[in-house]
Amino acid sequence: FKNPNDPEDKSFEVDALPCTDLEYPNNNACEKFILLAPKDPDHYNPIMCLESSLYIIIDCYLTPAQKALFGTLPTGFLSDHTPPPSPPSSSPEADPFEDVAKPHDNQEKPTRTNHLRALQRAIRRRDGPLFLQTMDTINYLLRYLKYPPLPDDVFASPLPNELMTHIRANWAQSSPRGVPRRVLLRVVEETYQRTVGPNIGQLSRYSAFSSEVYGELMPSFTANVVSQTGLRTGSLLVDLGSGVGNVLVQASLATGCSAFGVEIMAGPAALARSQLQQMRTRCRMWGLRLEDIELVEADMLSNSRVDELLPKADVVLVNNKVFQESLNTALRPKFLDLKEGAIVVSLKPFVQPNARVTERNVDDICAIFDVEEKSYHSGDVSWGSGGGSYYLHRVDRVGYATIRERFENSRAKSVRAGRR
Repeated sequence: FKNPNDPEDKSFEVDALPCTDLEYPNNNACEKFILLAPKDPDHYNPIMCLESSLYIIIDCYLTPAQKALFGTLPTGFLSDHTPPPSPPSSSPEADPFEDVAKPHDNQEKPTRTNHLRALQRAIRRRDGPLFLQTMDTINYLLRYLKYPPLPDDVFASPLPNELMTHIRANWAQSSPRGVPRRVLLRVVEETYQRTVGPNIGQLSRYSAFSSEVYGELMPSFTANVVSQTGLRTGSLLVDLGSGVGNVLVQASLATGCSAFGVEIMAGPAALARSQLQQMRTRCRMWGLRLEDIELVEADMLSNSRVDELLPKADVVLVNNKVFQESLNTALRPKFLDLKEGAIVVSLKPFVQPNARVTERNVDDICAIFDVEEKSYHSGDVSWGSGGGSYYLHRVDRVGYATIRERFENSRAKSVRAGRR
């Protein structure tokens, strides 16, 4: 940014660290953003981060009348996120202040300026003073909704935060957990940008030709797994080789499930702990709830907590794309403890899809699985630019017992026939 009206103004240069704040939906939730753009467009840009979060707050936390206080959202944002508008109503347009508590007598009623358009203009022109002035007004309006004036009656209860009131009344139908997808992804991205992003270089350090190779499953992949496995409130997700914890925090926030992750590599395990702490902070700022998530830095094969939780797990995730075969083989006996209907999601199959159970392999450990192959696409994983397959292994002991009984009866008949 710069001051177009004063070439001598140095307050927007790097050394001055120009900043602005953004009010988040929950009470006492505000964050400071440095108004500097990175030289590399692929690096974290705090201005773009502020802009994206602001648009999500306005689009998802406000009533139509309250949105009118801020102006119009950018066309690109609307085309990506907002459904087609409803047909025009014959009733007169509501006053945008109807849903907003009245200001104090000595407060002026905010004017209906298109503040979001002014913000866009400031960014486009790199106009620092206009950007700061517009953000001051936007934050004032957000505080105006978050902290309504106290009622005249000193015995009356304070009016609630309008943003939090809106989500409790309107989010129930947006997803199984009641959190709109764009809010969920925004919180996940904010968390990642502040914890994993600055340390991404550490994740490329690994031992060659070993199972300790790092690769991330992206939010789109996690969303598919959540949908296909039926994770929900009360479920338990176990991630064997949980990396920086991306899948755990997203799945728990999306569904309300509890989650457990074990990671042997110290670098990703440390970032996972940092990411979980940041996610809890972010959820409070956005007025969301994160369920219990437990992280352990340990060997998945020898950790007692893994053995304790696997029998209770509803979904087990194993990103075994680069696991050595010896590790995949060592994991197989652990699946014998899984309960009926539990699902193992893996990048390499523990049992080939459509594999027939025969008399020769009926005693194999993984014969209890019914396997389905799924496809992932470009952008679903951090390695490579193409797609691939992953596998859902559903425990079906009832079906397995029927097949096994048939083979045992056949063996018994053969033995009796041989004795005649």
